[in-house]
Amino acid sequence: MNILYVCHRFPFPPKRGGKIRPFNMIRHFSEAGHKVTVCSLARSEDEAEEGRGIAPHCERFEMAVVSNPFQTLRMVARLPTPTPSSLGYFYSRGLQRAIDAALERERFDLIFVHCSSVAQYVEHVRDIPKILDFGDMDSQKWLEYGKYKPFPLSLGYRLEGAKLEREEKRLARRFDMSTATTRAEWETLESYRAANLTDWFPNGVDATFFKPDGEGYDEDTLSFIGRMDYYPNQECMLEFCAKTFPLVRAKRPSAKLLIVGADPSPEIRRLGELPGVTVTGSVPDVRPYILRSAAMVAPLNIARGTQNKILEAMAMGVPVVTSPMGAGGVDALDEEHFLVGKTPEEYADRALRIMEDADERERLARAGRQRMLTNHDWSASMQRLDGIVDRCIDSFRRKRGPVAA
Repeated sequence: MNILYVCHRFPFPPKRGGKIRPFNMIRHFSEAGHKVTVCSLARSEDEAEEGRGIAPHCERFEMAVVSNPFQTLRMVARLPTPTPSSLGYFYSRGLQRAIDAALERERFDLIFVHCSSVAQYVEHVRDIPKILDFGDMDSQKWLEYGKYKPFPLSLGYRLEGAKLEREEKRLARRFDMSTATTRAEWETLESYRAANLTDWFPNGVDATFFKPDGEGYDEDTLSFIGRMDYYPNQECMLEFCAKTFPLVRAKRPSAKLLIVGADPSPEIRRLGELPGVTVTGSVPDVRPYILRSAAMVAPLNIARGTQNKILEAMAMGVPVVTSPMGAGGVDALDEEHFLVGKTPEEYADRALRIMEDADERERLARAGRQRMLTNHDWSASMQRLDGIVDRCIDSFRRKRGPVAA
């Protein structure tokens, strides 16, 4: 097949959540013998230069380089309109022209869009089967933000969430198939009663890259991994350091917490002044920090879809303590493959259990990695995706006649 693939962040190198899922799809389609044209945005010349490394994994790519200040203005301009601001942020006239030119230049057998914010580029196309992979239902994340942000920001997030939910329903009607990352996100999509066909396929983890190294760990160290310019990560670490980590240190005064991730805000950097807390900022490789930890904590209060940080830690044989929100995107069981808490006391209890009991840590380490190998393997997820593509094209053919070869 000839596939046009549109995504909201240029999917190379696949070092962050918004790039990992689309890159693995693109690579899978190409390795299966399909021709893939990738169309996406780069936020800087540096990102564009890195992004060109995708060339061996696709037939061709179209890249529009945009600037954050200008995209922010596009977003702000939509605040008083019914259109979600996020659609403005991810819009580029240059990318629209490139996509239109590609559609005019050649015949595509499938259009695949990852993330609702870029569905706008191809929603008008009617003679080619189209799949919209929502991934996460972003509207619900904005609505959740509204519960944590102070007024008037809370009002703005709730308004954006309501506008985006309406847009998600509208877009689902304009695509032949709509998909999500987890069963929970799929259930939200189904509740809209707007999509023509729906399904879901999970994120995977590269268990050959994220793997145990056979070396020891520091029984006093906990880690948290994630971009620290991302509000859900900031919110959970601020709360963890205020309410949970003091409980851990009260019973284990030598306990340490590593907060590892790029672009920490000033508020997050100040956490490094607390006893036992280190804020690293950007690091070239997160794996050594996770591998040397007794456990990785992910006490997220705001989470949609799959948290790749959890998959990666479990694949490395490092036990995870997370929240129900964080656990919801992982195909694993509490107490069997990882530990789930709901309160600061529960988080502290579960973290201390791992730090103080080497046998318990080893049990969770082995079980967690095995679960990643069986239930979050990219090849299994991509087989599921192949079935979704076949189902979409078969439905399109039945409704509109054969798709041109």
